[in-house]
Amino acid sequence: MSDLDWIIFLATPVVVFVISLQSRRYIVGVADFLASRRAGGRYLLSLASGTAGFGAVSAVAGFQLFYRAGTAINWWGNIGLPLALIMTVTGFVSYRYRETRVLTIGQLLEVRYSHNFRIFMGATVVASGVLNYAIFPAVGAHFFIYYCNLPHVIQLGALSVRTFPLFMACELSFALYTVLLGGQLQGMLTDCIEGLISGVLFLVVAGAILAKFSFNEMYVGMASGPPGKSLLNPFDMGKQNSFNVLYVVIGLVSAMYTWMNWQGNQGFNAAPANAHEAKMAGILGNWRGISRSLVIMLLAIAGVTYLKNPEFAAQAAVVRVQLSHIPSHALRSQERMPLALSHLLPSGVRGCFAAMMFLMMVAVDISYLHSWGSIFIQDVVLPLRRRAIAPQRQLRLLRWSITGVAMFAFLFSLLFSQTQYIFMFFAITGAIFLGGSGAVILGALYWSRGTTAGAWAGQLVGSVLAVSGIIIEQIWPHFPLTGQVMYGITMVCASSTYVAVSLATCRKPFNMDRMLHRGIYARAEDAVKIETRSRIREWKKVLLGFDENFTRGDKVISGSFFGWSMLWFVSFVIITVWACFFPWSNRAWWNWNLVQIILLIVLSPLTTIWFTWGVVVDLRRLFVILKDRAVDVRDNGQVIGHCNADEVGVEAGSRVEE
Repeated sequence: MSDLDWIIFLATPVVVFVISLQSRRYIVGVADFLASRRAGGRYLLSLASGTAGFGAVSAVAGFQLFYRAGTAINWWGNIGLPLALIMTVTGFVSYRYRETRVLTIGQLLEVRYSHNFRIFMGATVVASGVLNYAIFPAVGAHFFIYYCNLPHVIQLGALSVRTFPLFMACELSFALYTVLLGGQLQGMLTDCIEGLISGVLFLVVAGAILAKFSFNEMYVGMASGPPGKSLLNPFDMGKQNSFNVLYVVIGLVSAMYTWMNWQGNQGFNAAPANAHEAKMAGILGNWRGISRSLVIMLLAIAGVTYLKNPEFAAQAAVVRVQLSHIPSHALRSQERMPLALSHLLPSGVRGCFAAMMFLMMVAVDISYLHSWGSIFIQDVVLPLRRRAIAPQRQLRLLRWSITGVAMFAFLFSLLFSQTQYIFMFFAITGAIFLGGSGAVILGALYWSRGTTAGAWAGQLVGSVLAVSGIIIEQIWPHFPLTGQVMYGITMVCASSTYVAVSLATCRKPFNMDRMLHRGIYARAEDAVKIETRSRIREWKKVLLGFDENFTRGDKVISGSFFGWSMLWFVSFVIITVWACFFPWSNRAWWNWNLVQIILLIVLSPLTTIWFTWGVVVDLRRLFVILKDRAVDVRDNGQVIGHCNADEVGVEAGSRVEE
């Protein structure tokens, strides 16, 4: 790292922090701290939640997977494009979740099932989430130590201090202070600013890589995979044991089964101004990810090229020497690509990438600290009390809980020795909650005959199987099933149990309209103001997600997303069928990758400009709402008689504007 790199790296988070401080004066009530007073616009949400949902740990895990499976494994992910398209444009889960007006998933589960089930699920998701998150600081610290070539021990006066715990403590303190300052509102604004800056940094890094390597040099590196483990040809990866077609299929099923179940970004789920904004934010998120997809793909290809292309053998040898000094096999696999990138990126760009990774790491830490700390108080501690407390005391409890999550993550990262791929660790730890919660939450929002007994049975089966998988992996290192496969088994067993027990115990359908605030239960502040409404044809509702709330601009956004997704899916089907009868060479598969890269290069600057403009508009609207909208102290996550506390005592229909 040169002096210029360090200046860029250190100055960027300072700028973000200073700008984001402007939100702290708007934190008045619990709903502000937990859900930004439900005032988030579509661009603000899509940018901030996208930044918070893809951190440094995701990039490192993605590099780790790419080095093993290249673009070949990504090809099979196209199978799920139609399913992902339909779920996105229809606002699957997100639309109904926002209609419930809950602050956490646990609150929804109490409204839909029972008080005790909320406590159980709150404890389960916190255990699963905190354990899942607890390696994030370690992964991030290791990345920066090796990427920035930091000494493993530094001198602070007369003391010799290990860099690893010191870096974790500093980074966690930065994220912790930010979230304690203003909760979800502060985090959302910070993540949004980070996303805007990262969008520019993405383009700088992508441009540097394209200037560094020719497409032919990239091809030589990517074509170096041995038979059965091709990095380019999806039909030549039969010897891949961990990252194979089965891994992809289970991941696609999981995406539908657990759509929006994972609560690492629960504040964003409750923050939209209304259900329509939540739906549009989901659609826009796919466009916003274009520039990130481009730079991550180019970085991964550049790393493979540097390490595997014979033209760079001398430079790669230096990286391998550095890797040989890392004692842990798991850590070597994580740091192989970051070390390569630290050598191949030019001065200045190296600092841009470091700043980009730091911003992504802080964004995820803010989101996860807020989520797990808030859920523990909202869905475990306060429900056990069975009575509301003063807002200021509730805010203090939330802040103490968030601090506790940070301390646990620091200690766990310091002491835990990781032995498996990051994505495999995510799969099995996430399954503690996700294995059963998919059926439970989908049933809560879409099936009026789902019962409390069915929810208990489904979640218990899922959690027990997931925990059993963790124990088996610890005592049987060569267990034949990967964490992803065990997760798939857990989903099937849990959902079958939920349906069977619910059918056996249902006596009366649940009142879904009241929970979703529809019909006579609608609320005026959630209404979407459209001057003229036109009739929507049924096929447009199904394929494009159009409804009566769509403006002309909304239709353009959703329709273009449909066309973009179907372009890739139709290409996938045609090329797959063709390659079955007339196999493609590695060169042909590389040329197809180039088509994607060129399209992303064209679209990335356009989407960056588009979203910058949209975010500015949303930010202005956000502060107007925060200034004008009154705070209801009863809107604190409490449930009374299967209703949110701020709705008790208000007659049905009285909230609707005439």
